[in-house]
Amino acid sequence: MPAYQFPVQTQKRLRQRLTFLYGKQREHEIFNRIQDIAGAYASGVKESKGTKLSEKDIVLIAYPDQLRMAGQTPLWTLGHFLSHYLEDLITTVHILPFYPYSSDDGFSVIDYRQVHPEFGGWDDIEWLGNRFKLMFDAVINHISSKSEWLKHFLEGDPDFRDFFIQVNPGVDLSSVVRPRDLPLITSFKTDRGEVHLWTTFSADQVDLNFANPRVLLEILDLLLFYIQKGANIIRLDAIAFLWKEVGTSCIHLPQTHQIIKLMRDILDEVAPHVLLLTETNVPHQENLSYFGDGQDEAHMVYQFALPPLILHTLTSGNANRLTDWAANLERPSPQVTFFNFTASHDGIGLRPARGILSDNEIERLVSLTEQRGGAISYRRLGDHGRQAYELNINYFSALSDTSELDHHPDTSIARFLCSQAMMLTFPGLPAVYFHSLFGSRNDLEGVERTGQPRSINRQKFLLKPFEVELAQNQSVRYQVWNGFKKFLQVRRSQPEFDPWGKHDIIKFLPGIFCILRTSPRDGRRMLCLHEVSGKTQEFVAPLKENPKGSALDLINMEKMDLTQIHMRPYQVRWIQLDSGNQV
Repeated sequence: MPAYQFPVQTQKRLRQRLTFLYGKQREHEIFNRIQDIAGAYASGVKESKGTKLSEKDIVLIAYPDQLRMAGQTPLWTLGHFLSHYLEDLITTVHILPFYPYSSDDGFSVIDYRQVHPEFGGWDDIEWLGNRFKLMFDAVINHISSKSEWLKHFLEGDPDFRDFFIQVNPGVDLSSVVRPRDLPLITSFKTDRGEVHLWTTFSADQVDLNFANPRVLLEILDLLLFYIQKGANIIRLDAIAFLWKEVGTSCIHLPQTHQIIKLMRDILDEVAPHVLLLTETNVPHQENLSYFGDGQDEAHMVYQFALPPLILHTLTSGNANRLTDWAANLERPSPQVTFFNFTASHDGIGLRPARGILSDNEIERLVSLTEQRGGAISYRRLGDHGRQAYELNINYFSALSDTSELDHHPDTSIARFLCSQAMMLTFPGLPAVYFHSLFGSRNDLEGVERTGQPRSINRQKFLLKPFEVELAQNQSVRYQVWNGFKKFLQVRRSQPEFDPWGKHDIIKFLPGIFCILRTSPRDGRRMLCLHEVSGKTQEFVAPLKENPKGSALDLINMEKMDLTQIHMRPYQVRWIQLDSGNQV
């Protein structure tokens, strides 16, 4: 009898999934190996503090070398900066890939189990994990062409024989969904001659072959290793492309879903405090499929439609598109929720907005991005040309032009802060990018230096000059940081913003985005109003019954007469309703 055994029902589910993936003959052996792997980690996994999400949970997204200071490892510098500025404002740090890498700012991983020596070591990660919850990237669709795994494969090591996907260059791959306008197959030289390998994202990012169960076993062991090292949330990067079959779209295949469900089965037993987050930058309904039945797949999915929809709302001055979409936003069960954001290390994806925004509205965002110093990434549509895939631009810069920022910075700052407040009110777990929290703008020098459009939103800083700018009360950084800080303080203090709580979208004026949040614990409600047109607005609170008495605007600390609400351009009001006000 093995030293560790899954409960009977878990065993049954795992065996069914393995049979589906690899056939009945191989299922028994693979299952026993999985059980051995789980047993090796089960006693060493520490349950995190505060495992259930609440309104207090807010994620900060940052690079491991976001800040540098001579004589310190970047991870140490980042950790101490966050402890000083953000300890009472965020709970979780998403440290973007901190492993040795060869390209793509960390997403072409050379060694999954090491910390890049230029960033620090596992002791720095542990120090940070003692102060914040941690989110790790599992970049498991592909691995760097400089990795030992690929080296062993190219040298003919039999242990790595089927770790990668060999493809006949003449095979028809026209049905494959491609995320970028780059070749899908890359040639590599070996002693046995030339081989052609599947490379979905770039020639330096070689896709792993999950049809080989040894790859699956390596990755399952890796996930439990990350948990042992302190991961509370595991982000499954580019997971939609995990399984490949020639003749299919190679995206969202049933095998991919089964692998995620298998991961969930294992984590539910070995590390039930850990949450799985799927990163699938695809149309909204496709994205929702990664919730499974609401209990058996991802705990959270990225809310990828939110960034382009909020950008459209504030640049058009009309909230109707966002309101109509958000009114139908539902979770399949109370056990799952959304991961909300406006900006990240990537650009602003357009695929999730297609079908919600019209083609003309999307083209308007493309044109606006180019006018404001950004660039556009395209993806190939088989033999049908290409399509705008991603807006490469800093989110603050996307919401303000240079002239306005020079002459009316208050307007640009207010509009940007309104966008962030809108994101914070959505049901789910909010995630704030370092550059958004501190009012960064387009890093055009970075683009020129690297030649990569995505560098526009990936700037790194020297600590001391950054802190000097942050302390100047007239600077954009200072004003954005202080405005953002108020939103975070209020959100963390109010049970209405519980990630599992109820929300209602109220449509009444195109220039106002209105969302009502209700606490799942005590039924308290918060009416969240955001002026998006850039105009002064006067209106009565959109309540089902006549408003009675006053209520408190927690952002501006004003008592409100709900029959006479006044809002300035881009103003935010989060109004805590009296119990007598029915909506």
